[in-house]
Amino acid sequence: MTFRQRLIIAFTMVIVIPMLLFVISFIVIGNAMTRGEDTKHPAQYLDYKSLTEDYHQYSELLDSTYEKIREDLDADPAIIEDPGYLQSLSERVSVSNSYILVRKGTDLYYTGNETAAAQDFTVLPRYSLAQQNEGTGFYIDSMAKMVKQLDFSFADGSEGSIFIITRVVSLISRQFLAGMFIAMAAILLFTALLLTRWLEWNFFDPMGKLNIAMNNIRDGNLDYRLQTSEKGEIGNLYRNYEEMRLRLKESAEEKLERERQNRELITNISHDLKTPITSIKGYVEGLMDGVANTPEKQEKYIRTIYNKANDMNTLINELTLYSRIDNDKIPYNYHRINVADYFGDCVEEIGMDMESRGITLNYSNMVAPDTRIIADPEQMKRVINNIVGNSVKYMDKPDGWIEIRILDEEDSVRVEIEDNGKGIATKDLPNIFDRFYRTDSSRNSEQGGSGIGLSIVRKVIEDHGGYVWATSREGEGTCVHFVIRKYQETADLDDYVEEI
Repeated sequence: MTFRQRLIIAFTMVIVIPMLLFVISFIVIGNAMTRGEDTKHPAQYLDYKSLTEDYHQYSELLDSTYEKIREDLDADPAIIEDPGYLQSLSERVSVSNSYILVRKGTDLYYTGNETAAAQDFTVLPRYSLAQQNEGTGFYIDSMAKMVKQLDFSFADGSEGSIFIITRVVSLISRQFLAGMFIAMAAILLFTALLLTRWLEWNFFDPMGKLNIAMNNIRDGNLDYRLQTSEKGEIGNLYRNYEEMRLRLKESAEEKLERERQNRELITNISHDLKTPITSIKGYVEGLMDGVANTPEKQEKYIRTIYNKANDMNTLINELTLYSRIDNDKIPYNYHRINVADYFGDCVEEIGMDMESRGITLNYSNMVAPDTRIIADPEQMKRVINNIVGNSVKYMDKPDGWIEIRILDEEDSVRVEIEDNGKGIATKDLPNIFDRFYRTDSSRNSEQGGSGIGLSIVRKVIEDHGGYVWATSREGEGTCVHFVIRKYQETADLDDYVEEI
């Protein structure tokens, strides 16, 4: 539910609820007051106008009606027997919460309200009262009625009386107004409390929960969850918090993992640097102490020192590249590369080194001669060298071999570099492309390294829009696969590079 919808509901509650309760209060209080204390007397003949109109406001109408009847009877005594005339009198006095009753002898001759007349007729005064009081009204206390009486004689000489009977409401109106005032105050208080609770439930409670959640975030508790099925702004706010919490938690976990990896890197690098430095120091001391007392020994010592220095230089270069990878600052210079020519040159260059190491290098190209890819030649060569270098590093057979295959996969080119080395355990295979991961936990100096070579491979391949994976059989060998999309002649180079 949106804030706009909530405000509309709140506005509607402020208008509708008081009006509805006011109507209910009017009906309840009105019924209670119009019935009076004696509930045995029905109030069908009592108009709700009596609750707001004072008796004195319409007494003038009753007096004028009384005088009209007197004048009409003086002019024509028989008019009282005319039903139309009596009906017109009833309609005239009905607006003042009154009705007409005509008595003939001891019987009821006419009434404008039969229900009320059945109760009032037995308590009406005798005939002589009107002459004694000259028609002045009198009050029937037990029934809260005001009665005006006019005696006359019918055409046949029978005694008769006409009564104007009125329900007295001069005090009821004041009580009604006081009751309605109290009711309205109660209605407004109830509406305010209801609206306050509704706003608290819809606004303050969700904000309070969100405040608690944010305090947990502030205190570093990223496991405090805040979920809701609510729609609208509140629901969006909760979902945004939850998304923020998950991202912060992921970021914190990545930070902890990176710190762990950095500590591991420092430990690994310290070990890997310490080993060649110790060797260099030992051979230098041997030269200084005269241990290498022949030209052959001196040459061997110097060559060993040179190789160890190269190992250190290689390690430092890998660390520099890792730092650039970690900050996404590898500079790529993409070019259209002919697959056959490029990989042919790489194999030729690698072949010389493999030959000197006594490792057989096999190469097969199964793509069309004009097949091209978009790649950075230098970074792609680093990929090939890292994979081949890993194969050489873990080669444990005297008749070792490495095979490079270029395969065609419709819109992509797949490169496979396979060896017959010692292979990788199944439990280690999913992790070999992670940074700093090494299957050799002892960090044997003969098979050392920083453990970031294959992570560099994955980063470069993914930045080229490809993907890489490995298969292996422990004790038999390993095959690393990576896929690069072909260059399409209809594609624009800049768009393709941007897409990568």
